[in-house]
Amino acid sequence: MQKLTVELGEQRSYPIYIGAGLLSNQSYFFPYIHGHQVCIVTNETIAPLYLDAIRSLLADKYQVDVVVLPDGEQYKQLDTVTQIYDCLLENKHNRTTTLIALGGGVVGDMTGFAAATYQRGVNFIQIPTTLLAQVDSSVGGKTGVNHPLGKNMIGAFHQPRAVIIDTDVLQTLPARELSAGVAEIIKYGLISDQTFYDWLEINVVSLMSLEQAVLVEAILKSCQNKADVVSADEREGGIRAILNFGHTFGHAIEAAQGYGNWLHGEAVATGMLVALDLSARMGWVDNSEVTRLKSLLDKSNLPVTVPVDMSNQQFLDIMAVDKKVLSGKLRLILLKSIGDAIVTEEASVVKITESIAACR
Repeated sequence: MQKLTVELGEQRSYPIYIGAGLLSNQSYFFPYIHGHQVCIVTNETIAPLYLDAIRSLLADKYQVDVVVLPDGEQYKQLDTVTQIYDCLLENKHNRTTTLIALGGGVVGDMTGFAAATYQRGVNFIQIPTTLLAQVDSSVGGKTGVNHPLGKNMIGAFHQPRAVIIDTDVLQTLPARELSAGVAEIIKYGLISDQTFYDWLEINVVSLMSLEQAVLVEAILKSCQNKADVVSADEREGGIRAILNFGHTFGHAIEAAQGYGNWLHGEAVATGMLVALDLSARMGWVDNSEVTRLKSLLDKSNLPVTVPVDMSNQQFLDIMAVDKKVLSGKLRLILLKSIGDAIVTEEASVVKITESIAACR
């Protein structure tokens, strides 16, 4: 088992546990549940696999209630979160309750948002069951839901009390979901860790095969990179924005194609390729790096072209309502070099559209 800490001061720092078989061990749960009430939030896909194990682990000591949500990005909306509030109110959960998010990023984001807003804030624990959630959305305290006009536009910053990453759950993860998670792992190498990026090129086949040592190392390095950024900038006032590398283009793809038709990691993968191409057009990285990334995405079974039915104007229209727009200017995360990301407003519409076209 590996452990690292997201450093946010004495009261709000929290651990991330990474290893096999963690979900059968009470010691990873009990220290982070402070009241006598627990609400496990999961979805229809994950519930048959892991719900009984978690519930039986806690049932002797706590009042345990359960919410099983529909599965899919298209359900990441306020109406779905209301089901969590209904359960909490109907079962008289108070301010000492602890919510447990058992699922992928959609479950984690909605559970975290419910925890942030129920009685103005209660504790929650993240148990991410997809690789993407394990290396990205479960860490950092971003919670929220989608709006038809933009992804994650309604939300709150609310840190978990602990993140419990059991690598055994990845054995039941569909191959497409696994690849989506690898996209976020690649992102960390691109934005802040060139050595890790080089390592990924060598080990990507082993990672895709879920070799335990490689898998744990990839998750650990990803979480450490994210924890370092979150510790420095919890509420995205500055450097934390680099974690959105590829996401502005990726979110546009998700919004245009319909949430869930492209997985988040798939859209981010293509978005990163567009962003790297744009970085090359700005004269900051060599064109060979675009080819290099495309090869790595190919090996990870990720898409490397934008949707054929999305026009350049459609990209620009959707990106105009992105959260990174400030004072009417679109801020993009681009690379000065591999491992060195920046936030910039310098990219022209002409260059942006050229990079979108180059990735068709």
